[in-house]
Amino acid sequence: MIKFGTDGWRAIIADEFTFQNVRYCAQGMAEYLMEAGTALQGIVIGYDTRFASERFANAAAEVMAGNGIKVYLSSTVVPTQVVSFGALSYRAAGAIVITASHNPPEWNGFKIKTSEGASAPPEVETSIEKRLPDIIDQNRVKIVPLEQGLSEGIIEYVDLYPAYAEQLGKMVDLESIRQAGFKIAVDPMFGAGAGYIKDLVGSAKTEILEIHAERNPAFPGMKQPEPIASNLTELAGFVRENGVDVGVATDGDADRVGIVDENGQPLTPLQIFGLLAFYLLEIRGQRGAIVKTVTTTGMLNKLGELYDVPVFETKVGFKHVAPVMAAEGALVGGEESSGFGYRGHIPERDGVLSALFILDLMAKTGKKPSELIEYLYSKVGPHHYHRSDIEFPAADRENIIRRLTDNMPELIGGVGVVEVNTVDGYHFRLADGTWLLMRFSGTEPLLRIYSEAESLDRAEALVAEGRQILQV
Repeated sequence: MIKFGTDGWRAIIADEFTFQNVRYCAQGMAEYLMEAGTALQGIVIGYDTRFASERFANAAAEVMAGNGIKVYLSSTVVPTQVVSFGALSYRAAGAIVITASHNPPEWNGFKIKTSEGASAPPEVETSIEKRLPDIIDQNRVKIVPLEQGLSEGIIEYVDLYPAYAEQLGKMVDLESIRQAGFKIAVDPMFGAGAGYIKDLVGSAKTEILEIHAERNPAFPGMKQPEPIASNLTELAGFVRENGVDVGVATDGDADRVGIVDENGQPLTPLQIFGLLAFYLLEIRGQRGAIVKTVTTTGMLNKLGELYDVPVFETKVGFKHVAPVMAAEGALVGGEESSGFGYRGHIPERDGVLSALFILDLMAKTGKKPSELIEYLYSKVGPHHYHRSDIEFPAADRENIIRRLTDNMPELIGGVGVVEVNTVDGYHFRLADGTWLLMRFSGTEPLLRIYSEAESLDRAEALVAEGRQILQV
């Protein structure tokens, strides 16, 4: 059964994620585009460094061509946001990205992007998903072989990088980073972001050192290519051993960012989001709404008050953030998984641009990452975050929910619960401004418990209490 989740369809390679199932998804999308009347605009297709991703992309391209839809097929591995920007560059009807983003190495995925470069809204994914049973039952898949499609011109290899690089040159002061004299360590986690920051910054006074820049679909040394603290130990060690000013990491498809300070201490995604919003509001002097998911930081609310800008909260998933950003003309939007998007760019997460913004913040202030955190805390107060991911048997899901709903806490950590938000999971706001959230992942069999408090010890204690409440 092919089911679309938080962002596209993801499954285990050679189990459910097969060439034939990718073809079925591509056929469903082709039929959707033809029904929508946009098929003549063509489609952009890109892929990441996962096992056989280029072959899965070729399979999708053959189906699109078989349905008479022009295909702009990336000639190489590319980050997801570069494919999304390609949809704009080629004025295409949308894009397909073969990637499982930050999932473990045995997974791959089929992401759909709109003509604006945004993640497909739920109604589009639902429309495609509903077509699949009939397509599968009838084996209704049209194919033009890749070589034939290339020779006939209905499939065309394209380089998506130049247009994207030009766009980022407009978004950030690259020259200030080049001349800052930084020593920067970059860890693309064996993924699609390899070489991007190094190429964009170029060679001047600043030095870029890359680790894990080669392609390796096994993503060795990490459970999954996600820029969280447990996966940043090698980068942190490299920073300490080589006197590096900052470490930067991007996830498997480079739409998320991780930052390690000059002491080898990883910043949390909430700290990064706070710094990015502060950079745009204070350093760049821009104004506009902030859009955040329920799992992100209260620092954004404090910044909203300080700079007199509204803050909006959504469900987890950038596909929920992007529409609010568009409706409100928002300055920045993001989520706890370290994916952030910006006004004037595509309505999509961009880990490369986010990293460059942090580097420009350092260049403009003359402060290293740990100093920037102190600077931020001087404005909004200390905020510390903790998260625990718990694997569970799928059959236990309803029992876990029942244990919570039958015993809704009035006190957590001895502090009264003042609000329970159920927009996405169970989000408990406490009387002292701290919070605890429990929710199921939309892409993996995981229960996630999050908290934010005035100290790390308190945040960890809140998560521990959350586990006790759920008995997990």
